[in-house]
Amino acid sequence: MSAMSPETFSALVALAAVAAFTPGPNNALLASSGATFGLRRTVPHVLGVALGFPVMIFLVGYFLGGLFQTVPVFREALRWIGAAVLLWMAWKLGHTGAIVTARGEPRPFTFIEAAGFQWINPKGWAMAIAITAQFVLPEAPLRSAAIVALVFVALGLGSAASWAVLGQGITLWARDERRMRRFNLVMALLLVGCVGLLLLD
Repeated sequence: MSAMSPETFSALVALAAVAAFTPGPNNALLASSGATFGLRRTVPHVLGVALGFPVMIFLVGYFLGGLFQTVPVFREALRWIGAAVLLWMAWKLGHTGAIVTARGEPRPFTFIEAAGFQWINPKGWAMAIAITAQFVLPEAPLRSAAIVALVFVALGLGSAASWAVLGQGITLWARDERRMRRFNLVMALLLVGCVGLLLLD
């Protein structure tokens, strides 16, 4: 069974760090949740992102890579559906600062919602497909997909928690309701910008 070389593993860690810590839909939502609800209530969201995306990476790498190569229209359909959902979330974020309950009350993401969001996040799909092509070895798909997923778990936990803590830290500055609205509007615009960049890619 082939093993991932040290050089390849180092490249994987570097790429995963950049993907995890740079601004994107997940990090914008985490920062907004940390600012709106505090770190404790945002923990399920943090865990959902940190564990949900690696599971997606593993499944895409092990099962779905060939499907995306043979049926590219499936990938494109998911990209556009994900973009539409992100734009809806940006609108909600800009208006209420969060998703809302059935009674219209703002609330943070649950673990299941945050994990499930990975499957409609265009950045997530783009990254999963790119990672599959670069780091999942055809001769050892199970082992290499597991290594990739574990790397993203480790870096994803650090990144998700950092963005949530950043958002919570902003709470001190944003105690004024107008400042909080402006912050959430900036996060919403960041989401819209991410959608634009992803669809142009």
